[in-house]
Formats: sequence, structure tokens, C-alpha cells
Amino acid sequence: MTATPDCNRCRDSAPLDVDITMAFQPIVDTGSGQARAYEALVRGVNGEGAGAVLSRVDDNTRYSFDQLCRTTAIRAASALGLSEADHSPLLSINFLPNAVYEPRACIRQTLNAAMATGFPVERIMFEFTENERMDTDHLLNILRTYRSMGFATAIDDFGAGYAGMNLLAAFQPDFIKLDMDLIRGIEANEQKKIIVEGILKIARKLDVTPICEGVETAEEYETLSEMGVELMQGYYFARPEIDALPVGGWAQGELKRAGAR
Repeated sequence: MTATPDCNRCRDSAPLDVDITMAFQPIVDTGSGQARAYEALVRGVNGEGAGAVLSRVDDNTRYSFDQLCRTTAIRAASALGLSEADHSPLLSINFLPNAVYEPRACIRQTLNAAMATGFPVERIMFEFTENERMDTDHLLNILRTYRSMGFATAIDDFGAGYAGMNLLAAFQPDFIKLDMDLIRGIEANEQKKIIVEGILKIARKLDVTPICEGVETAEEYETLSEMGVELMQGYYFARPEIDALPVGGWAQGELKRAGAR
């Protein structure tokens, strides 16, 4: 078979010059007290933060970095027993749309890692952030392809990206994650409350499940709970832990006492 230009771009990608591992942070179902998902967050093997790792990524290494993050997340989560958890939480993996040249070709390493570790494809969620301009048609092709293959999808940092509502009108992912700047101090900010309530109403009418991230205080948690939000993520529940799945008692009766961690 003759390689396509996109496949040539994949092969020509330079390797990342830093070793990575993953930290995991739960997305908590506050009703059941269980982790609905664990987001895999890139870290350096010596504890370097995501910013330090991402500063080493450029146009030449973007594809290699994206692929390495996917396979590292799957292998690490599998080694930690996530695929065997009784309540079947998802593994949430961030991906770079501009590092995906042809969705079905660029997913092969992900599928190989899932097959090698026995991690169920239907338990993998891909989330992306609109932190750089991209071809909307290309992005929609990626998302629709992933959905057809059984992956869950999520828009991260919703409310802070380029496309926002226009993208949501064209494609309804399984989840949207509301940007943490909308959540910070929401209990004392009526404008934020109005905006978040509007997004929640739209999401529910479109059958999209909202997740509020960046929850750090009991006041933020209580305000969002009063709005009917069930899925939340942030330091109030657990900080990301390298090579570990944070666990805790996130039942309703314990959350208010937890405070910011």
C-alpha cells in the first residue's frame, strides 16, 4: 500500500526528548461517591509539571508527543487496575487535534496499547481543548470517527476556546467540561452563576453531560450541587497523583467536611 502524505508526516515526526509518565485525577460522581472517570495528566518522570513537558513540544514532535501520551496513559492506568474497577470508571485522555492527521490511521497505536493491556476501548474517553485554532471540519471528522469506534468524547475548558457554541451545535460530545475560570468563586459571583446555569441548561437539552472542573472549595461544591451538577473535578476532591489512582470517601455526607485539599 502506498503511504499517504499524512502517513508520511506521522513517520517523519521527531521523538520527544523528555521521558514522561502520568498523574491521575478523578472526575467524581458526587451522587454515588464514586469516580466516574480518571483524567490522565502528563508529567515528567522526575516530577516535572505539565508546563515543563509541553514546553519541549513543537511542530516536529507534536505527533510523537500525542501518541506517547495516549499509550502511556493506557499502560499506566491498566497497571494500576483501572480496567478492573467494579464501577467501570472511564480513562480520560487529552489529545491534540492538530497532531491527528487521519483519524483511523493515527488511532492505531492507541488500539494496539488497549489490546496489549486488555483495556476496553469503550472505557476510553478522548477530551480536547480548543487552545489553538484548527480546521473545524477536520476536528469534526476526528470526533465522529472516534465516536464510531466506541470511544467517549469530551470538550475540555468549555467556555474558553475558539469555537464554543458553534462547535457544540455541530457535534454533541458525551461530556463538556466547564472551564475552571467559570467555577472559581462562583458562589459569590452572580454573573458566573447565570452563565453556568445557561450552559448547563443547553447541555442537558442536547443530552450532553456537564462536568465542572477546578472545584476547590466547599462553597463552590455546594453552589454547583444546588444547580444540579453531579460530575465534578478538582482539588476539593483530590489532587493529581503520579502513577496512582487517588481514592477517597466522596459520598455526599463527607464532601462538605472535606474542605480544599
